[in-house]
Amino acid sequence: MAAFSPLRFTFRPRLWTSLKGYGRDDFVADLGSGITVALVALPLAMAFAIASGVRPDQGITTAIVGGFLVSLLGGSKVQIAGPAGAFVAMLYTIAEKYGIPNLLIATMMAGVLLFAMGAFRMGTLVRFIPVTIVIGFTTGIAVIIAFSQLRDLLGLHIDKMPSNFFSQVSVLWSHLHGVNWVALAVGVACLLVIVVWPTPQSTRSVHWRFLTAKLPSTVVVLVGSAIAVWAMGLPVETIGTRFGELPRGLPTPALPHFDWATAQNLFAPTVAIALLGAIESLLCARVADGLIGDRHDPNQELMAQGIANFASPLFGGIAVTGTIARTMTNVKSGGRTPVAGIVHAATLLLVMVALAPLAGYIPLTALAAVLLWVAFNMVAWQELRALRRFSMFYRATLLTTLALTVVFDLTVAVQVGLALSCLFFIYRMSELTRLERIVLPKAAAGAGGPVQAWAVSGSVFFGSVNKLETLLDASKDPVRAVILEMHKVIYMDNTGLDAMENLHRTLARRETHLVLVGLNEQPRQLLARAGFLDDLGKDTEFPDLESALATLKPQ
Repeated sequence: MAAFSPLRFTFRPRLWTSLKGYGRDDFVADLGSGITVALVALPLAMAFAIASGVRPDQGITTAIVGGFLVSLLGGSKVQIAGPAGAFVAMLYTIAEKYGIPNLLIATMMAGVLLFAMGAFRMGTLVRFIPVTIVIGFTTGIAVIIAFSQLRDLLGLHIDKMPSNFFSQVSVLWSHLHGVNWVALAVGVACLLVIVVWPTPQSTRSVHWRFLTAKLPSTVVVLVGSAIAVWAMGLPVETIGTRFGELPRGLPTPALPHFDWATAQNLFAPTVAIALLGAIESLLCARVADGLIGDRHDPNQELMAQGIANFASPLFGGIAVTGTIARTMTNVKSGGRTPVAGIVHAATLLLVMVALAPLAGYIPLTALAAVLLWVAFNMVAWQELRALRRFSMFYRATLLTTLALTVVFDLTVAVQVGLALSCLFFIYRMSELTRLERIVLPKAAAGAGGPVQAWAVSGSVFFGSVNKLETLLDASKDPVRAVILEMHKVIYMDNTGLDAMENLHRTLARRETHLVLVGLNEQPRQLLARAGFLDDLGKDTEFPDLESALATLKPQ
């Protein structure tokens, strides 16, 4: 319990230790990496914001404010934070149901919850969520993102997409006759460029490797499509036609409009944002640790995420979390310390100040192409292909979580996924619990007669106590003693204790002694604290079977 004690509260950002011995070479590496990450983050921030139901500048604001605070105060050396694809479906649903002001309020409350989780040292608990659930809801989110972008990819005139999956399918189907073929051609061209754009690893030329490393494909398609729209006057919807001119710089911080009548209904969205933010950021930090040979502080990271999620809505930003794509770009570009993340935020701010009006020419179909590629990469294709090699329980949990994420929402999916995982775990553990008859040697007292011995293995808990019921069969021949050899029992809970007490009472009425052999520490402590060993009486607990048989042997 000490791990969760608030008395052990510490607040030590990784930046503080990273700056010890920090030199010019480190700054040059962080500077180049931060600028590169900013180029990757810019189109993603706008695309995720639009997909989440808010303005594109709110996504950039999230990347600037959230990215700066997480790098300044976080527990990872290389993590880059900002708006993430994993939040898109959830935020869109919250915004549609409760309105954008309440979305910002829920995000701020989630920030408080995240900070509390870190302060109470609960960062390691996130690792208890099974990988099947993570894969399931991540794949489900990818499906939702892909469907939500079909409107802009096809150039359909739909005022507002519903958040429900089946409603989305119905609306898209009913508007297919209005496909804008120019928008579709631009979107497909952008998608093809993203797919075929060479990576630094696949390029042999040193100059091309430098270009592709510093100029992401997403930036290429946004700039190229914007120039095409401006020069050719293409009839496609753009950021400017839908949202107007983007502001230059960050807005003045202000509290979102607060209304108790609706805010009291934000408990579930708050928990969902906090839970997903914690999972996403800590999983991302763990992946980064494996690449750089480091170990992040999960509790410090959660506190930083909490502060960022509380501060971001003050500027109109949305939920913040660690992001895989930008963090991997930071690592591969040579980022060494959190300074790279701070540079990334500063670069985005400079771009916003200098180039915000030009973003109005970016066609929405190009952003849809970017998000379709993001959704494709979110799917765990390798794990899905390997599903047939795993158990039925694994497949059921993963596919159920995926389907519920798409059909309902992430909160329901995670709840049901956790419930299924627990049920399957209980079933598996109960199957591992064994009760097997021990054939006593003929030389032993009572062999084949007044004494029986049984080997118990596994865990004696609420899911397996039915195994002990076979010893209560009244039709069996009466015996003088029943020996339970328990050196393979690793755990016993209170239900197991109750089953042992019931077994003892039933055998006592038949004038049969219950004898325990080889108790491990945890079961013995439980039985001793409950007074069960005292109730058994003298000569009822032995270290091994031989000593028990020797004591039971008639004199």
